[in-house]
Amino acid sequence: MSQSEPEVTPSAPEQVRTPDSPAPRAEPNPPAPEPNLPEPEAAIEWLRTMTLIRRFEERAGEMYARAKIGGFLHLSIGEEATIVGSTRALRETDYLVSTYRSHGYALARGTEPEQVMAELFGRVDGCCGGHGGSMHMFDLSRRFMGGYGIVGGNLPIATGIGLASDYTGTDDVTLCTFGDGASNQGTFGETLNLAALWRLPVVFVVINNQFGMGTSLARHSAVTDLQRKGESLGVPGTRCDGMDVVDTHAVIVEAVERVREDRRPVLVEAVTYRFRGHSMADPEEYRTKEEVAHWRERDPIPAFGALLEAEGILDAQGREEIDRAAVARIDAAVEFAEASPFPAAESLYEDVYVLGEYARGAYH
Repeated sequence: MSQSEPEVTPSAPEQVRTPDSPAPRAEPNPPAPEPNLPEPEAAIEWLRTMTLIRRFEERAGEMYARAKIGGFLHLSIGEEATIVGSTRALRETDYLVSTYRSHGYALARGTEPEQVMAELFGRVDGCCGGHGGSMHMFDLSRRFMGGYGIVGGNLPIATGIGLASDYTGTDDVTLCTFGDGASNQGTFGETLNLAALWRLPVVFVVINNQFGMGTSLARHSAVTDLQRKGESLGVPGTRCDGMDVVDTHAVIVEAVERVREDRRPVLVEAVTYRFRGHSMADPEEYRTKEEVAHWRERDPIPAFGALLEAEGILDAQGREEIDRAAVARIDAAVEFAEASPFPAAESLYEDVYVLGEYARGAYH
């Protein structure tokens, strides 16, 4: 990415570009609307959950560097407002499907930090018994249906869940998140077309954090106004400021209500930014420290904390107590994970859907 490339606002009109044209980027400082805060108790809970996710992800990164966590690790630091704002728009009976950047969604949905950390450590007390790891968090009791390692692989699964809700006659809604890069996968077009054709209750949320791995949005998508990518498939779109938990919540509440009532899918583009690399293995050579610092000026956690303080909902001491409590809870989660045993060797064949002479399995 050339450092001379100009930035444009997310709502800028599409322009005809050649491969050498400057890459338009979403502006991290959109005009701030008047805040429409929830009740004080709910607002404090939002801040508490966002802080818990941030401290969890920071500690997970530390544990990965100390070889306590194997495989890949994708952190959602910077995207906490998108996570909490979207999940708080759901009922407990609604379904949530995320990408491989799944820790924050599990925590926001209510999975205990101890279980999530133990899963990262590959231990039996993890939410998947240590078999899923970072990219495959799952908690059926909270209708969090995963964590998927395949880019765009969660889209048809979410639509299948929506089909099940339609088939059984419930008013449950499925919220499916995916990255901007996944909007170029074949599953995106196939899934949105089918969801619109069959009028399935699915809210598709594209997390536009400006990069598909290390490739900027304008270099991997001919259409950079992602809210519009479902229009030709019969799925209307809208956009929220993914760095603002209040705006994210308001937009997705409206989308969920619309889907629940009309039984038609909706696409929401959440414009956000990840402060860390795509994964822990990412050298981040595709962006500058200045760019990251520019987006950090809108860090969603201190911004929301300051808003609550300005509104008289919370004082500085209360904000500090929330942070201390989050750190203490993550300390306990790490201790829990370290004390949990590894799965027994014979459990290797559990939940393997294969029958044959080489691997034991079972039909379910």
